[in-house]
Amino acid sequence: MAGGGGGEGEPEFQVAPMVDVLLVLLIFFMTTATAQVLKIDKGINLPVTPHGQKQEDKAAAGLINVAYDPSGTPRFKLDDIEILDTDSENPLVKGSQQPLIEILKQRKGNNEKFRLLIRADRKIQAKFLAKVLGWGAEAGIDNIAFSGVNIDKQS
Repeated sequence: MAGGGGGEGEPEFQVAPMVDVLLVLLIFFMTTATAQVLKIDKGINLPVTPHGQKQEDKAAAGLINVAYDPSGTPRFKLDDIEILDTDSENPLVKGSQQPLIEILKQRKGNNEKFRLLIRADRKIQAKFLAKVLGWGAEAGIDNIAFSGVNIDKQS
């Protein structure tokens, strides 16, 4: 007899419903996770921006940290990797043979929502920020955001 319960024998394990649930969970986690985890430099004292607005969209982003150095020369990092030869037209990223501009172009690809996020210390001079903006422009990135805090924790 087809169906019915209470028969003797091995119960069958239904695999199809379990696979359906696993696929739904996989899709859920893939859509909610960001494509890239931004690696921030905790040593940077962000400027106070009382009228700044938090970006709610989860667009892919390239992160450039600009840390203050008392010697007057800031330290630039792409995510957590040092950017070398920052005075040249096309600086290099430590441990890579590709120039920074090419790396940013590859990260952007065809993604129109790609954002360059700049986290600069509050003591950084504008001429150094102009450098970072120039790198973004050379890479064809037109969506650039600056990171700040709304409350000054220093005082």
